[in-house]
Order: sequence, then structure tokens, then C-alpha cells
Amino acid sequence: MKKTQLLILLFISSLALISCGNDKKQQAQAAQGPKPFPVVEVPTKTVTAYKAYPTSIEGVVNSEVRPKVSGYITDVLVDEGEAVKRGQLLFKLETQSLTQDAAAAKANVNAAQVEVDKLKPLVEKNIISNVQLETAKAKLAQAKSGYNSIAANIGYANVKSPVDGVVGSINFRKGALVSGQDQMPLTRVSSIENVYAYFSMNEKDFLSFMNNAEGNSMEDRIKNLPKVKLILANGQEYEKEGAIETISGEIDQQTGTVTFRAKFDNTSGLLRNGSSGTIKVPEIYEDALIVPALSTYEQQGKTFVYKVVNDSLVASSLTVLAEVNKVYVVKDGVEKGSIILAKGANKVKPGAKIKPQTTSMDSIVNSFNTVFK
Repeated sequence: MKKTQLLILLFISSLALISCGNDKKQQAQAAQGPKPFPVVEVPTKTVTAYKAYPTSIEGVVNSEVRPKVSGYITDVLVDEGEAVKRGQLLFKLETQSLTQDAAAAKANVNAAQVEVDKLKPLVEKNIISNVQLETAKAKLAQAKSGYNSIAANIGYANVKSPVDGVVGSINFRKGALVSGQDQMPLTRVSSIENVYAYFSMNEKDFLSFMNNAEGNSMEDRIKNLPKVKLILANGQEYEKEGAIETISGEIDQQTGTVTFRAKFDNTSGLLRNGSSGTIKVPEIYEDALIVPALSTYEQQGKTFVYKVVNDSLVASSLTVLAEVNKVYVVKDGVEKGSIILAKGANKVKPGAKIKPQTTSMDSIVNSFNTVFK
């Protein structure tokens, strides 16, 4: 019993000491006054933000190479990635059976010609009717047509490039039996001096993007659209900008998106048919309110900043339009010239008193020069 009473007395004494210590700490803090914190004035600047969209690359000309006749491949005369000219021979198909058919057809032509030659003098002497000669001439024309058809098929056995360009994957090799009905082409020849980049926007982005374009007609607006950038699969930015040339005339009912096509100069040959990447579409905000991301904090999914009002902190909710290199473009929540807490939002609470120390925006945002124009 005495031990229990002793423990209780010790516990009460410790609480008293702690309370006394806290009181002294609070008194000491009150004596020190408000702590210094950096503050910054909210400016308005012109900012260029970018929205990213996945893209697929295709050559301006992307032609499938297919045989017009069936046959076994006897020769593949090009390699993948090789530059070829229009009319250049790419594949040869076996023509032995066609050659035999051509010989038989030629013999029929000769026989029909002999018949015509034999009947001509007989008609001239009125020995036979002219009808017999005309019938023979018709048979000769039919024989020539059959021969020409076979000869054309022999020519089709030499598969040539339909366009100038670069050879893609070769899907069939020597010895393969191919025909024009095969699901895959022999290869593709792509002209890649210029390439198309296809990408899609959702309906909301599309409407916002086009509303900012100048022009009375859709054609005029497309001409006035800003240039776009291409980020390659390795994360590097392509050296040249592209121009949006066409926009699909309808919204895809399954995806709810609109398809764009941008054209890029590819003189260097770096881009290939089938390449992937990301299109960056610029969105320019003129005279926009700017807040450093470092000056904000989040609470319940919303973004806040501390305004400094008479040396006291007032929490204000922001509507963020875009983020560009550690800077938020905001619609409301602050005004031009508002003084806000530059950093340290996690160390204070609303209503707290501070000692403001004015600092510059570029000391808070390292990328100031690359963001603002």
C-alpha cells in the first residue's frame, strides 16, 4: 500500500515538472516573437505549358509490296533498311510454268496467223465467204490476247518497288510460296524524308485547344496552330518541330478522341516508319498568375498557399491550370501582388504570426529563365 502511494506521488510530481517545463518553453517562445520566413510577391507572366500525347510515326508514303501472281520466290534482291528507287527490282518469282504456258500460247497465235494468211487469197478470189476470214481473224485476236496475258504475268513475276523509299521488314524469303491474297505483304517501302506523327486528344482537350486558335474556319485555325515537339522513345527531344496538318472530322465513339496528324522533316533519317514517341503540344498562358510549387501544400486533394496578411498567415485554396518546371499557373486563390509564404508551409499553421523576409521569385524557382518569356 505504501509503495502504491509512493508511485502515485512520483507520477503527480513528474506531471507537474512537465507542465512547468512546457509553460517555460511557451513563455520563451512568446518572448522571442514571430519567427522569420521568406515571402514572395505573386507576379503575372507569359508561360508556355505542354501537354503530352502518345504518337506513332509513319512515312509520308508507306506502300505495301505484293505480288500480282502466285509463285515461289527465287531471289530476294534487297535487304531491310535499304534505300530503293521506284521501279527497282525487289523480288523474283519462279516462272517456269508460266514460260511453258507462254510457249503454248505463242504456238496458238502462230497457228491462227497461218489460218488467216491461208484464207485471205481465197476470199480475194471469191472462192470462200468473207465470213470465214473474219472468224479466223477473231480467233487470231483471241490467241494474241491469251499470249499477252501470260506474258504480262511473267513480267509480274519480277516484283518492283512502287515508290522511292526505304525497305521495311522482309516477311518472305527465298523458297516461300506467295500470292497477292497473302495476309502480309512481301515488304513495305516507305518514303521517310518527311514523316507523319499521329496522336489523339480527348474531346475536352480538343475544344480547349481549338478555341485558342485564331481563324474563322477550321482550315484557318489549323494553319495558325502552334508548332509541336516530338519526344523520342529514348526521352530525347527531336531536333525539329512539326506542324499539325490535319484533324479528323469526327470524334471516335469508342475512345472519345479526335485524331491529329503532324508532319516532321526527317532529312536526317532518324525517324523510321513504325517509330513511337510523345507529341508535346504547347499551351500559352498570357499574363498568368504564377506561384512556385514549393510555396504550396496539399490538403484533402486540394492545393493551398499561405497569404501573408498583416504578418499573419491565411490559408487560400488555388485552382491550378498547369504545372511548368516547378511553377504552378493558377486561375484564382491569389491576386497579382499578393504576398505569400515562399517556403516552409509544413512548419506553420493558419493564423500563425511570422516575420516576413522578402525574397525573389528566381531564388525559389531554379528554372525561372526557362519558364517565362
